[in-house]
Amino acid sequence: MIKKGGKMEKPVIIGIAGGTASGKTTLATKIKEEFGENVIVLSHDFYYKSLTHLTKAEREQRNYDCPEAFETDLLISDIQKLIEGATIQRPIYSYTERLRQKETVEVKPAPIIVVEGILVLEKEALLDLMDIKIFVDTDSDIRLTRLIERDQKQRGLSLNYILAKYKDTLKPMHEKYVEPCKKKADIVVPANRDYNEVGFSIVIEKVRNLLKKA
Repeated sequence: MIKKGGKMEKPVIIGIAGGTASGKTTLATKIKEEFGENVIVLSHDFYYKSLTHLTKAEREQRNYDCPEAFETDLLISDIQKLIEGATIQRPIYSYTERLRQKETVEVKPAPIIVVEGILVLEKEALLDLMDIKIFVDTDSDIRLTRLIERDQKQRGLSLNYILAKYKDTLKPMHEKYVEPCKKKADIVVPANRDYNEVGFSIVIEKVRNLLKKA
């Protein structure tokens, strides 16, 4: 938290949305690198609902790209606690098992909170907490290429499974829920290249200005 005259100031909260594999995590990482220990990053993915009542095969067939897949109210509650200066125990989610783990990670308050995920701009109660709302806009063919590479290497998924999920849920959910969030953003960052230097510079300057006002 930022202290000014002994008073705890509200942290700057940055929301980063965009399609799957659009570059949200890359932008969040760049902000973290720029401001160091002053930044904590909360991924919406940490807050996927834990479907322990389902078998692994059943969990693999679920839709993970709609608002109902996330326990967003818990994310909102955790952000509110951080705003108030409290430490939280954030969830850990396993993509391979499609389950929330029993373990948690202790997260302490910080001057900058970055919240990233495909649908972090979807819910009004979460939007209301944000000082900067960013949408990372990347062409669908680039996102699909990145998705295939990531899910094969990091999550051990087959190409057939990835393409089927893209066609059946990811693409239609993107069009229904994610793309409309672009209209709610303060800044739209085109990210058809690996890294958008100009877009990142605008975001960093905005964060610096908000920190000065705090």
